[in-house]
Amino acid sequence: MARKKRDPGEPVTIKKYANRRLYNTETSSYVTLDHLAEMIKSGDDFIVLDAKTAADLTRAVLTQIIFEKETKDDNMLSITFLRQLIRFYGDSMQDMVPAYLQGTMEVLNRHQDQIRNAFSGADHENFMPLFKEMTRQNMAFFDQTMQAFARSGPQTTDQQGPNPNPEAKSSSTKSDELTDLKDQLAALKEKVDKLS
Repeated sequence: MARKKRDPGEPVTIKKYANRRLYNTETSSYVTLDHLAEMIKSGDDFIVLDAKTAADLTRAVLTQIIFEKETKDDNMLSITFLRQLIRFYGDSMQDMVPAYLQGTMEVLNRHQDQIRNAFSGADHENFMPLFKEMTRQNMAFFDQTMQAFARSGPQTTDQQGPNPNPEAKSSSTKSDELTDLKDQLAALKEKVDKLS
């Protein structure tokens, strides 16, 4: 029986079996987490499905790849970053974190060639303006994320009428947290400006 040919832009399907083996349905071969990491680096998209139930296991496998890289290879995520990330789980800011981190990664991806050139010494004099521009873009994205988050948050007591919701206190806590984050980012921007 011939396999269905994959449409352009359609991700490769990887099946995960009960014995933890991963099977690439496009190449008809078993693969490892390292193979999947190389697929990501080369720009190939994939989804991982449980071979028996067809449940989507992509997030779990991607997290496992990061875990393997962090424990075997050079560490990329600092302990401080990991602790800060863990603190956001269950926090009122949890919903905002993925969009903000994704936006920051997109800014980094857009500038990665320029950053490589700056660090290799080929374009060293342009590093600070590039860093300032990236910081500016991150600040702008952070502001957009904050505004979107504020718009989707709970309503204030003025809008709720005479019987305010008890969540109103958490709204002011969110506001305090957002103000604190904005202050920290402004201080970071000031430091970057001084460096340049």
